[in-house]
Amino acid sequence: MAFSDSTRSDTEEPFILRASKIAAVVALYWFISISMVFLNNYLLESKELDAPVFITFFQCVVSVGLCWILNFLSKLCPGFVDFPSLKFDFRVSREVLPLTVVFIGMITFNNLCLKYVGVAFYTVGRSLSTVFNVLLSYAVLKQTTSFYAVLCCGVILGGFWLGVDQESVAGSLSWTGVVFGVIASLCVSLNAIYTKKVMPVVDGNIWKLSYYNNLNASVLFIPLIVVSGELKSLLEFNRLTHLHFWGMMILGGVFGFAIGYVTGLQIKFTSPLTHNVSGTAKSCAQTVLAVIHSASSKSKLWWTSNMMVLVGSFAYTWVKGLEMKKVQVPPETPTTHTLKSKEDSAV
Repeated sequence: MAFSDSTRSDTEEPFILRASKIAAVVALYWFISISMVFLNNYLLESKELDAPVFITFFQCVVSVGLCWILNFLSKLCPGFVDFPSLKFDFRVSREVLPLTVVFIGMITFNNLCLKYVGVAFYTVGRSLSTVFNVLLSYAVLKQTTSFYAVLCCGVILGGFWLGVDQESVAGSLSWTGVVFGVIASLCVSLNAIYTKKVMPVVDGNIWKLSYYNNLNASVLFIPLIVVSGELKSLLEFNRLTHLHFWGMMILGGVFGFAIGYVTGLQIKFTSPLTHNVSGTAKSCAQTVLAVIHSASSKSKLWWTSNMMVLVGSFAYTWVKGLEMKKVQVPPETPTTHTLKSKEDSAV
């Protein structure tokens, strides 16, 4: 989804205007992302309703509904809202299904991890996605990883184990939450691999993929809700007819859908590397806010574990960025420099 862009190019914009736009987009990404985590935590930690699968299912339903709304608005206001035309195709839905299974695992275990470990430990709890990226790249794609990238993964792994140790020392460790976090991290890595495989099926359109993914998930979640016994919990929930409850549920779904848009928007206005740096800084701010909100006291080693995870993640992103530049931009020889000069003069 995109709103109609101004015809004025970025090079013609004053620096202050350009910087203001970037600051606004980054601030929007931070607000949506942090709000989504805290809102999900609020819904999941409810003692009256123990239904994490249903909450995740409802967010998928909201995402499908928003896709339909945006599809309608794009036809109603084509000059303002740009969204792909949605027409259900069973073949596409079937081919997206393997990704949907991984997607269900990712969002379900993410929420379960958040439910059991809380917001403060959430960053560390699901920090192993980078490590799984490296392992799966070698196991599935036979791609080797540089020494410096592996070193960064070692820092992340060390931070993870130190964090688990410090949570145990503080008496607040949930091994269930840690296991869910590890599985969620694995699913995040698998999701990235399957997304690349499935993208050609939806003509490379991320919004079509989101539509089919969430639609498939909405159907597959129904038997999971029944099997998990959450249907009984829902029927016994005394606030099931309260508007406030459904308002928060819908808001959670809106934030879940919006995070995809603001992520793309931040990458568009900055770069993939800057987006990852922003995400790392956001995780740091999110952890600090969670500790302040819970009015808890954490040890120096606990904070060290968080910093190890964040620094390791940032360093890995930076190292991979440098490696990609080396591959994409070959060293310029006198011959290539001459050819480039001729091409420039011909334009």
